[in-house]
Amino acid sequence: MPWSKFLKAHWEAIAAADFFTVEVWTSVGLVRYRVFFVTRGFHEILGYAGVAPVRLPPQSPNLNAYAERFVLSIKSECLDRMILLGEGHLRRAIVSYVEHYHVERCHQGIGNRLIDGVPKLASGPVARLERLGGILSHYYREAA
Repeated sequence: MPWSKFLKAHWEAIAAADFFTVEVWTSVGLVRYRVFFVTRGFHEILGYAGVAPVRLPPQSPNLNAYAERFVLSIKSECLDRMILLGEGHLRRAIVSYVEHYHVERCHQGIGNRLIDGVPKLASGPVARLERLGGILSHYYREAA
């Protein structure tokens, strides 16, 4: 059976997952956290168990290339540029990056479009939206 046919037959039951590590300074010293990200199906299972996961990129069943690209992006564009101070700081950085990744960051793999949302089209001056103290920036035109 071809891989594409197998995936179509099992699509509703597949819950792909992956993780990456991040080192964070805590009150007990440097701690390595594992950031686990999964597809929507697994997310719902965790929700029923009362676990509140941090949501990451859509279409993860196509996993490896997308997951590897996401890990490279979040680390090089965000986490490697920060000194993270505790789990809460790590969570806030990830949530902020994911919002940026989905709504503000253009993606070459999909024709320089946004994953979610529609770009704001205007003819006014260029404005800058900063996230995480300016580590992430989004440029757009304000309405005239």
